[in-house]
Amino acid sequence: MQLDERKYKILQAIIRNYLETGEPVGSRTISKYTDLNLSSATIRNEMADLEELGYILQPHTSAGRIPSDQGYRLYVDKMMEEKEREVEELRENLLEKEDKMDHLLKQAAKMLAANTEYAAMVSAPQYHRNKLKFIQLSRVDINQILAVIVVEGNVIKNTMLTVEKELSDETLLKLNILLNTHLNGLSLDEINLGMISAMKQQAGIHSEIVADVIDAVAEAIKADEDLEIYTSGTKNFFKYPELSDHERASELITTFEEKQLLSELVQGNLADENNTGIQVYIGNETPVQGMKDCSIVTATYELDEGMKGTIGIIGPKRMDYEKVVKNLKLLKHQLDDLYRK
Repeated sequence: MQLDERKYKILQAIIRNYLETGEPVGSRTISKYTDLNLSSATIRNEMADLEELGYILQPHTSAGRIPSDQGYRLYVDKMMEEKEREVEELRENLLEKEDKMDHLLKQAAKMLAANTEYAAMVSAPQYHRNKLKFIQLSRVDINQILAVIVVEGNVIKNTMLTVEKELSDETLLKLNILLNTHLNGLSLDEINLGMISAMKQQAGIHSEIVADVIDAVAEAIKADEDLEIYTSGTKNFFKYPELSDHERASELITTFEEKQLLSELVQGNLADENNTGIQVYIGNETPVQGMKDCSIVTATYELDEGMKGTIGIIGPKRMDYEKVVKNLKLLKHQLDDLYRK
């Protein structure tokens, strides 16, 4: 039988209260626990219906009720539907934002190269100091559970965990509550040994699962996909005699095409949390080995809190620095405005 909203809210309140206290739940407790504004008598009638339908049990002659396996199953199924819908919405929004960002950054690199007549690069934004948004554990089969981990920036990580024996719905719910209560909103730096020890102690015989989930959380927070770098204007190298001889031009173009060294430059810039201004590297100051005959001017842009990327212009040491810096500052503001539209 499909439960109406009122009955399901009462069942939900019974389950959550029982998970927290381990004690049978009475109508007076439910009246304080929900926003239904129902009298104890009405709640007792609804609880009697839930008991008749097999969703709750009365373990002894007291007025308190506890969830049945059938009640747990309904609660878990509905919770999983909600979480799966939420994760799917996150995925869709992320894909839409990534498509928009991909087009935006390609155009930004082209515009920068055209406006300055030098080579230009723009790195895709990455999240730094990510915080955990939520964890959802669900049973896949007798010996496997799926951990869905969502971190700041709506990055989703799925990890399969092996368990020695099947976990009950009640155990999974308790582990979900334990993990989310302690870890939600924390960065990796804020998850300390004392906290982990306390969680493992509360998890009891399931402490190994807690340890595995924390390892998966650490991996999800630290994991960065391959850094995407958009480049444009390599032909501009040939406009400057000091860069246009065959050997120098070939080395510069190879560096631009392979992008590995550019990636190291970007990661170096982003690693410095205080670096949000303009950085100028001249000749041997340049951190990119193949560009010692050039100057590189970079700026770090930030779209959302923790979401950063690098804009860079590469040209001869006699570049028009004033023009380059002006263009970089302008693009920083344009990226911010366009991204938020």
